[in-house]
Amino acid sequence: MGGLRYGLGVAQVLIIEDDARIRPLLMKALGERGYAVASASTGMQGLSMAVENRPDLVILDLGLPDIDGTQVLTMLRAVSDVPVIVASARDDDPSLVGCLDAGADDYVVKPYTTTQLEARIRAVMRRAGGTAEARGPLTVGGLEIDVPGRRASLDGVALDLSPREFDLLRHLAEHAGEVVTKRQLLTDVWHQAWGGSDKTVDVHLSWLRRKLGETAADPRYLHTVRGVGVRLAAPEA
Repeated sequence: MGGLRYGLGVAQVLIIEDDARIRPLLMKALGERGYAVASASTGMQGLSMAVENRPDLVILDLGLPDIDGTQVLTMLRAVSDVPVIVASARDDDPSLVGCLDAGADDYVVKPYTTTQLEARIRAVMRRAGGTAEARGPLTVGGLEIDVPGRRASLDGVALDLSPREFDLLRHLAEHAGEVVTKRQLLTDVWHQAWGGSDKTVDVHLSWLRRKLGETAADPRYLHTVRGVGVRLAAPEA
């Protein structure tokens, strides 16, 4: 079965794998199945490529030579919500559960077949919204958010957002009109289901409000619901 397509483009897959035998075989096998594949042999190189090139999915080996794959995952999750499949020879539950808690979307245990891996890729990308239809921009009042391009504008003027601010705005726009709790934001945007601080959310909401030209006392788009969370809505006429 061929690789999933995004709009007019083929899905981009980044493989972070140090094994010089496995890496080219994976690239060849996935390439023959219709994916556009790039690779990195170290954790830091892979992290840099993931941030700069914005692939549609990352396959991440845990046993990397320079830095543990779990650390790469944690650093990647701080700046990106790209789907990640962890590949590991560690088949113990605590290790794999730890990766899922750190933000991995799925995992495969070595040795695995390309057919098994591609089935996981298809499932993860379907959950992430990787379908044949191109995703249109999210629009809330004068806000327009280009999700694939990771760009946002307000009344036609581009917003200079950090990766985390963009992810926060995107998530709120996807739930426009709904009250989203801070705990939900920590889980869905920061990937911290436990132990995260509401203060982190408050600080980023404050920065986002500033860039939207508003304040908590005089909101236009971001409305605090005291004791519950925050709601993104278009300004009333």
